[in-house]
Amino acid sequence: MAANTTEAKLDLVKKHIKLSKISFSTNICPILKDPGALTAVIDLFEEHVRQTHHQVELIAGLDARGFLFGPLLAQRLGVGFVLIRKKGKLPGRTVSVPYTLEYGQAEVEMQEDAVAPGQKVLLIDDLLATGGTLSAACELLRKNKAELLGCVVVIEMKDLHGSERIKPATVFSLIQY
Repeated sequence: MAANTTEAKLDLVKKHIKLSKISFSTNICPILKDPGALTAVIDLFEEHVRQTHHQVELIAGLDARGFLFGPLLAQRLGVGFVLIRKKGKLPGRTVSVPYTLEYGQAEVEMQEDAVAPGQKVLLIDDLLATGGTLSAACELLRKNKAELLGCVVVIEMKDLHGSERIKPATVFSLIQY
């Protein structure tokens, strides 16, 4: 049976998430395995974006789980999708931003011509925990002179305060723990 209300869709998504607060990890595989749950996630994202970011021109997805939800949302909205990846994974000329992880250093990058100056971009990922990677992606988009509209995630771990790290960007999360 299809979930047809916002509340029913959220309940379906919650039922399909396996979360470990100890390792800050999520298992979203049950969402991907269930067509109804995956549809509910994209429906909820689409509803939010159409109401609050109707001017979006591009969705940028974070390596790697943002690649699962981002293209589906971009297709629904009739906009393009670009990849933000770990350093060294993209072909062609790239721009990158370094950032600090809980366990060391890393860099995110995107192709140099992926985003035009002034282009209105929305970031997407599965999880916002401490905010390190999402913050670096926000900085990368700003470095490329994109207009960052905000971020959307399936899950936000509120007690880790990751949304504080990405301000002034806003975060829309389907599920908060």
